[in-house]
Amino acid sequence: MAIKILVVDDERAIVDSLAEILERAGYEVGRAYSGNEALSKTLECCPNVLLSDVLMPDIHGFELALRVKKACPDCRLILFSGQAATAQLALEYSRTFSRLGYRFQLLPKPLHPDALLKRLEESLSQAA
Repeated sequence: MAIKILVVDDERAIVDSLAEILERAGYEVGRAYSGNEALSKTLECCPNVLLSDVLMPDIHGFELALRVKKACPDCRLILFSGQAATAQLALEYSRTFSRLGYRFQLLPKPLHPDALLKRLEESLSQAA
């Protein structure tokens, strides 16, 4: 069974670049260009991994991750951001995630392909 990854970012070039890297590595990849689109796609088919930007105009990545995790409890959460402002948001949401028993990884943007694939493999080898 192929591992399904949903890649989410409001920047089309980032989504398409990451999707291409992941597809070349053998993953089945869905693409979403907003948080709302990602929620719709999640309801259609639960991904094994959510790979999402944090700062997006409609729904930020932490809120998206919470909603996806509630709909798809086995989904692993990998978030990324190039914004320093994300640190405070990450701290606030880490408490919420911890209280619910959820885990997420936060990666810096830009994502180096080798580092992304390594973190993805590590995430998939751990329990959801």
